[in-house]
Amino acid sequence: MKGPASPREDELLRLLGPAGFLRLVEARGGTRLYVPSTGDRTALSQELGQDVVDRLVESHRRNYIIVPLAREFRARHYRAAGQSNSEIALRLCVTEKAVEKMFGRMAAPPVKGSGDPRQLRLFG
Repeated sequence: MKGPASPREDELLRLLGPAGFLRLVEARGGTRLYVPSTGDRTALSQELGQDVVDRLVESHRRNYIIVPLAREFRARHYRAAGQSNSEIALRLCVTEKAVEKMFGRMAAPPVKGSGDPRQLRLFG
């Protein structure tokens, strides 16, 4: 077995899609995760969903990966879902000031309740 790999956040996002990536980082963010050789009927597939585990197995089978915290990704998602800075801070285990700074550094911060920030807009 190899040591822990550190796939980049964008690599995992492409591999798992936004919903799968969110499930992964909410469940295991900041930890070292062993990817089994098969995802059939594992506790991990119950926790993350079979589709997410199948994709992880396909690319990282029998290896450890370091799951990113993905705080900015999660903050964008939570803001688009309508959550306040206070709620986001609690979910990310940071201060409200840190959330404000995070959104302040973003070129295009999501509007509260705007839906998925990666989704294309049909009109406007």
